[in-house]
Amino acid sequence: MAEKGTVLAVNISAKRGEKKRNVGRALIKTNYGIELDAHGGQWHRQVSLLSQTSVDKMRAMGAEVDFGDFAENITLEGIEVSRLPIGTRLKAGEVLMEVTQIGKECHNQGCAIKKQVGTCVMPLEGIFARVLEGGWIAAGDSIEVLD
Repeated sequence: MAEKGTVLAVNISAKRGEKKRNVGRALIKTNYGIELDAHGGQWHRQVSLLSQTSVDKMRAMGAEVDFGDFAENITLEGIEVSRLPIGTRLKAGEVLMEVTQIGKECHNQGCAIKKQVGTCVMPLEGIFARVLEGGWIAAGDSIEVLD
């Protein structure tokens, strides 16, 4: 049976390297990413995803963080995204994505979160995907790993 979860937040930012804000719902374009998000474009990191358990891990270390603070586009629960292999397909709302990268390097020796608590989950536990089929995605939508 396929793993299933729930989208908790849809986050965007106007510039790269800054926290994203939860907009609740967004249009995701095929082979681009989220409309109006700084990370959209024709490359392999069109959409970033982070599991709520990763956010909770940082909160347990004393970080005061909320949706989008790790610059993730999609915050979700019910699926541990860091365990998904590259090539995994995800269906979220109307959107079909394919995992292209697990983790990333931190900007400028680490973000404000890393400076606050000494570590950050996004470089190890965040994932990136390219958009195969666009559409709308919203908080509350189901997200599932396709077999």
